[in-house]
Amino acid sequence: MASYNRVTLMGNLAQDPELKYLPNGTPMCKLRVAVNRDFTNQQGERETDFFNVVVWRRQAETSAEYLSKGRPVMVEGRLQNRSWEAPDGQKRSATDIVADRVIFLGSRDRGGDGGAYNGGFSAPGSSYGSDFGGGKPDDFGAPAEEDNLPETDDDIAF
Repeated sequence: MASYNRVTLMGNLAQDPELKYLPNGTPMCKLRVAVNRDFTNQQGERETDFFNVVVWRRQAETSAEYLSKGRPVMVEGRLQNRSWEAPDGQKRSATDIVADRVIFLGSRDRGGDGGAYNGGFSAPGSSYGSDFGGGKPDDFGAPAEEDNLPETDDDIAF
């Protein structure tokens, strides 16, 4: 049976990116993306969902350098579930988005509706391997070791 795990989100950063380095030196950045729902609740208010996003390698460093709270972004990636035992002995679980691509939207100065800057690149094959949200660093395998190059227009046939 075929399966497909793909996520695309567009929203604003709810907090500044958090850049960390794994013991082997691999950069990892945590993003928290706020996405408004398309509809209003019974009180006429628009609700917001918050998503944890994990970004790896050079894209993680670039995200930490250029993004800040409130900046609009688009994230393409996949869902990943993880679980761990908390210090109090309770089992915990979470679902995160592992980013293959982070696209910086809006201008850097205005943080809003300016032209788009594509600061991301595809990183297929990366996998989650950190303590995002309380898991142990060895809960998951380290990211794939191959280097990934940015997509170019040369790959698109017209």
